[in-house]
Parts: sequence; structure tokens; C-alpha cells
Amino acid sequence: MKAWMALAALAMAPGLAQGFDLQGHRGARGLYPENTLPAFAAALGIGVTTLELDTGITRDGQVVVGHDPELNPNIVRTPDGKFLDATGPAIARLDWAELRRYDVGRIKPGTRYAQTFAQQQPVDGTRMPLLSEVFALAAKAANAEVRFNIETKLDPRKPDATLPPAAFAERLVVEIRRAGVAARSTVQSFDWRTLQVVQQIAPEIATVYLTAQQSWLDNVQLGQPGPSAWTAGFDVDDHGGSVPRLVKAAGGRIWSPFFGDLTAEKLAEAKALGLAVIVWTVNTPEDIERMIALGVDGVITDYPDRLRAALVKRGAANLPKPTPVVP
Repeated sequence: MKAWMALAALAMAPGLAQGFDLQGHRGARGLYPENTLPAFAAALGIGVTTLELDTGITRDGQVVVGHDPELNPNIVRTPDGKFLDATGPAIARLDWAELRRYDVGRIKPGTRYAQTFAQQQPVDGTRMPLLSEVFALAAKAANAEVRFNIETKLDPRKPDATLPPAAFAERLVVEIRRAGVAARSTVQSFDWRTLQVVQQIAPEIATVYLTAQQSWLDNVQLGQPGPSAWTAGFDVDDHGGSVPRLVKAAGGRIWSPFFGDLTAEKLAEAKALGLAVIVWTVNTPEDIERMIALGVDGVITDYPDRLRAALVKRGAANLPKPTPVVP
């Protein structure tokens, strides 16, 4: 691809030329079942810049939208309406027709997950959608502006649970290009191996480098011997312990840290390196206000209605137009 085309594609990336990036996490997980057409329809109706979503690939090569490489008993029911008793089979071990038999339209009552998202409205009978169905929903809403932030869900600690990184990334790129939405798409991941592949085979699709430095997930592994298994051979300790410098070294243009890891100093460093900064997953009004005030380029949230309200309160101009649609 010619250099000017690559620069044009990067200029369209969130945070670089579109103002504040209002992203609906898994559609609108706080309001409707995550990663489903009802959740994406809700986000489109609220008015978001970007639909954030997760992907897996079935045994027969279909790109589906779902967060967990293996079926999650907190949200997955069998055809007879019973929640799974334990973690189910991997998406990569199921054909699309088999996966469509499962219902993901509500959270299992009594779980911590249900308590966390007590406002979520169930939609019984909802199935995991294909990525192509999400693209089609936006087209049905006549929304040619909304972007798609598409995560590859791999875990280097579980190499047999998914396709290998290169095959996963290649299949995803095919689907994005087929829909004609490469200029409106980004590919993000905690597993940077997929991002390296996307940068090589599809430079017109911007990549987003996800990081977390928490007890429940640390894909950076500062101070540990050698590079993290998540970071495609790049070692943060070779870059002075700086995550922004690590992302830059990997070829990143967009850094997406857990919001609890971000400080004003790290944000300033990222900006000095030319990185856009999109934080995840910010849900309380107080945290939303704090991140906006800090000066991030965008926020990923389970409650895009809350984020939009905060932006309206601040007098933000050029907010994305709501495009209501029935899934």
C-alpha cells in the first residue's frame, strides 16, 4: 500500500482525527446482553463513535462475536434453557451451527456478574452473532460513520483454545475487508502477536495495543525476566519500564490501557510519542468525569449513555448521531 494511503488510514483512527471517541463496550453491556445484536442496537440508538466487541473463530471458520474463547456458564444456556454447570467447549471446537444452539440472552441469577450488571435487560433467545451481522446491523441503521473496535480473544497461556495468532488475524482481516469497513475498523488485543500480523498484512487497518498491570491480568510484566508472553517479543524492561515506549516500539499508534493504570504522567508521555490513548472499561460517572478531565482521546464503557451524558454536560460538539435500529 502506498505511503499516503497508510497515513490516511491512520488519520482516521479513533483519537487521531475524529475528536473524542465514545466507545460502547461489548455494545452496551451494562444495558443489554454483552456482544449481542440487542446490545449493539442499543449503542447505535444512544449514539456512539465506536462499537467495541470481541471475536472468536469457529471450527468451520466463521468469525463470531463473543468475549470468552470457551463458553461462559455465567451467560450461556443450553437449548433446554439451563445454564451451563461449568465452562463449556471452546468456540474453536464448535461449528457455527452448533454454537447457534446456545442462548446468551441473560446473566445467570445469583452470580457476582449478575450483581455487577443488575440494570442489564435480558433478551431471551439471543444468539452469538457473526461479525458480519454486526456490520449488517450498522448498515441497517443507515450508519456509515460508526467504527468497529474488534478484539482478538487469544491467550498465550492457552494456545489450544483458539486458532494460532497468525491464522486468527488473517481470517479476521478477510472478514473486515469483505464488509468494506477496513477504514472504519481497528483491531485490538492483549495478545500483541495478532497485532503484529495485522500490521504486516493489512496496514490500512489500525491496531490498538491493550494493556493491564493488575493482579487479575498483567500482560506487560514489568521487571520480569525476558519479554511477556503477551507482547510479541517486545520487553518493557528494554524500554526503561515505559509502557508507552513499549507500544511505540511495537509499531503501535493507539494505546488502550486499563483506566486504573493511567496517570497524567503516562498520558503525557504517550502524547509526546504521538500515541492516541483510549482507556477501558470506565463505568461510574465519577471515573468517566476523571478520565475526560485527564485528557484521554476516548473511553470504552459498558454504559455509553452515561458517557454521552457526561460529554453533553461538558458541551462537547460533534457528538455521534443516534441511529436507532431494531436488531
